[in-house]
Amino acid sequence: MPRIPEPKLVELEGEYYHVRFRDPDEFSEIRTPEWAQEAAAEVSTGSKVRTGHRKGSDEWVVQSVLIPEAAGKTTARSDAQKIIEKLES
Repeated sequence: MPRIPEPKLVELEGEYYHVRFRDPDEFSEIRTPEWAQEAAAEVSTGSKVRTGHRKGSDEWVVQSVLIPEAAGKTTARSDAQKIIEKLES
């Protein structure tokens, strides 16, 4: 089982808290897939997941999770952790 990373950064940008798990420079491409958004919504309604394609690999992993601002910073961090655990376990 892969190691689930801890959040590296939680910051408010626009209407979402961006909870970063991995540096965007690690990836050749980043997407916000609908399937991940649907899975994330089971934890936090309105959340989004950005997945990244690792440079030099076929692997796609969660780069960051976006949680609606109304959740608050502490809840955003906690919900994002639950979402990445759900997607990467």
